[in-house]
Amino acid sequence: MTEEELHIRLSSGRISKLEIDVLVQQLRKEPQLAPILYQEVLWEDKEGTFNASWSFDHLMRKDPSLILPFFEDFVNDLSELKTESCIRPIAHVCEMVCKAYFKKKDPVFVQNITDDQLEKIMTSCFDWLIGPMNMAPKVFSMTSLYYLGLKFDWVHPELKQVLEDTYATGTAGYKNRAKKTLDKLAKLGI
Repeated sequence: MTEEELHIRLSSGRISKLEIDVLVQQLRKEPQLAPILYQEVLWEDKEGTFNASWSFDHLMRKDPSLILPFFEDFVNDLSELKTESCIRPIAHVCEMVCKAYFKKKDPVFVQNITDDQLEKIMTSCFDWLIGPMNMAPKVFSMTSLYYLGLKFDWVHPELKQVLEDTYATGTAGYKNRAKKTLDKLAKLGI
């Protein structure tokens, strides 16, 4: 698949879950297209569409290490994202990266991600958590922040405060994840 073919496929109207799955299988065979797909996410963020961001999320679910060659660009662009249709899957990718780094302690991630890059994820996750957006990016962000707090000790008290302040106004899904996160923080003595 060429870059142009990828662009045409993503910009030719809404694509189905089945089409996403087929595209992801193809992209896994052509990992050099992962950064091109990510550039499509940034383009779509300006256009208000989401085929690329949805595809990117599903590709990262299959192989999150594909993000590492362009991870610096990824973290530098986080604060520039504007549309929730792009932020939601990107917040999910941040959660997957944090899980790979902190929970799984995957050496590929631990050895290739810097503290500065983690701090950029942390900043965006706090912005998404406290910002005026739907709950999905908030839920992904709170999980990322929980893991980031294992390295940056000031994060857990701040996260706890935000969750306590917002718990009452959250959706059922938000409250569920917030309770689980608060329970984990309590086990750490926070």
